[in-house]
Amino acid sequence: MTGARASAKSDTDDRPPMALSPESFLYGLNAETGVATLTLNRPDRLNALTFQVYDELRRAFYGLNDEEGVRSVVITGSGKGFCSGGDVEDIIGALFEYDYEGLLEFTRMTCDLILAIRQCRRPVVAALNGTVAGAGAVIATACDVRIAAESAKIAYLFTKVGLSGADMGASWLLPRIVGLGKATELLMSGDFISAEEAHRIGLYNRVVAQADVVSEATAFAEKLAKGPSFALEITKDALNREASVDLASALEAEAQAQAACMLNPNFREAYDAFVAKRPPQFI
Repeated sequence: MTGARASAKSDTDDRPPMALSPESFLYGLNAETGVATLTLNRPDRLNALTFQVYDELRRAFYGLNDEEGVRSVVITGSGKGFCSGGDVEDIIGALFEYDYEGLLEFTRMTCDLILAIRQCRRPVVAALNGTVAGAGAVIATACDVRIAAESAKIAYLFTKVGLSGADMGASWLLPRIVGLGKATELLMSGDFISAEEAHRIGLYNRVVAQADVVSEATAFAEKLAKGPSFALEITKDALNREASVDLASALEAEAQAQAACMLNPNFREAYDAFVAKRPPQFI
């Protein structure tokens, strides 16, 4: 049992962000566009997550903050699915051998992955190429934008296996996207909804043809990568922070953030580009 606990331990305080050469998924950076792509790569298991994948993903997202040349991020899956959640054999079965402390180490690690995505200073675009389920659904929900294939049905399956639907931050994230009522339905039932329905309720930003999902997501990531990086970082931070503050506090925070943006070179560049009638070249 001790060994099992160690395998899931998060070590968030003493483990540095990984160098971006993961073993459990694919990573690539287009140096010309600044778009980094993370591809879950267990297509025979619908990209089900293992302890190693969880750990490498969270450290990768922390590492992306300081990775030279990265201006936006795409996460997708290989094969027919985006991510089917925790692997039944490699994770679910193993968890029955854990005591409470070991389980808590594991669940904290999974939550740390979501925090890493939300705290990533680069915009994160999910290219949902197929089934999105369980932990995969929460990973997608944590991304800034979700572009989905027509086959990308989605379910927060946790209650189907006797677990809380409030897993990995789902009960914080989902109501802010689809509203409390719809989030309650999705998290309590654990039922799949179609990509069309997910788009209708605002969970998916776009639904596109299967063959186009990665290219569409990458094109949007490239658009963001050309934008003012500091302003986008501040915007994402505000979306995270202001969900839990009152209006007066939000207004003061935005006043301070906007004043800081006005001192950033990108603000002057936007003005100079407008005067010169040319596209801005943001840093």
